[in-house]
Amino acid sequence: MEILAPTPENLERAGKLIAGGGIVAIPTETVYGLGANAFDVRAVARVFEAKARPSFDPLIVHIADLEAVELVAEIPSAKALALMEGLWPGPLTLILPKKASIPDLVTSGLPTVAVRLPAHEIARAVIRHAGVPVAAPSANPFGYLSPTRAEHVARLLGDRVDLIVDGGPCPVGVESTVLDLTIDPPLVLRPGGLALDAIEAVIGKVGLRERGDARPTSPGQLESHYAPRTPLFLRAAGDLANLEPSGKAAALLFDPRSLAALEESPAGRFFQEKRVLSPNGNSLEAAASLFAILHELDAGGFDAIYAERLPEAGLGRAVNDRLYKASEK
Repeated sequence: MEILAPTPENLERAGKLIAGGGIVAIPTETVYGLGANAFDVRAVARVFEAKARPSFDPLIVHIADLEAVELVAEIPSAKALALMEGLWPGPLTLILPKKASIPDLVTSGLPTVAVRLPAHEIARAVIRHAGVPVAAPSANPFGYLSPTRAEHVARLLGDRVDLIVDGGPCPVGVESTVLDLTIDPPLVLRPGGLALDAIEAVIGKVGLRERGDARPTSPGQLESHYAPRTPLFLRAAGDLANLEPSGKAAALLFDPRSLAALEESPAGRFFQEKRVLSPNGNSLEAAASLFAILHELDAGGFDAIYAERLPEAGLGRAVNDRLYKASEK
């Protein structure tokens, strides 16, 4: 396994490796993805094996330009086209009727396929060099924290990956928003890096999937996911000030006001580490730093991590979703 700088020569090498059946970790604006030729069943199977990912959990197919949609899916409606033209490239995955060209392993046997056009130039360059759509789940062992830096991928997957392209930290930092366009009104199956109001500004009101559906119909729907090895407990905003955790505990807080409230409370002395997701109280900033901070805390030898919920505005819903799925239920 090599980690390469994103030079033109290395991007071409990465793309050709994918085209030939290899698996390559590439940066996107959301998290690092583990890419394989979406038309190559053996290559896709290697992705499932490398991640120890269950075959009932479908993958997202990434494309380099809007025209490539027709290679993998049908465009079912004017709403779908409006979203593609208005919000792609970006952190939005669309569930569309799949074409026969996509193997059932990619979609877990479903008649639909998850498609995304990433905004990250390095990702699109690699996909263009591959010359094929690229199936790319997050480049981490199944269920564990998503990687937002190349070193996360190297530490988590090692030689299970043929190549890692180092594009630096992922600017969005949480996975894409997943929207099902095969039903009307469309339904958000996973909140993510694109806020709901941006979608609704283009196509009007959309629904939001409720927790508890057993079988995933898109990536990222399992109730337990994105989890550190250290037990994580999710609490309401401000509730950490009422806790007295035993052992070595870390606190994960939204902003400096939350930190100040915890430090001023009697509970502050029970936490050996206190980390803030956003120095400016901004949900975009919180999302971008979430997984990087969780990776650091997970390596810190703590007995438990206690995290507080964010306000649901902006990307707060996506951050809360990841924290909920990472938490002890």
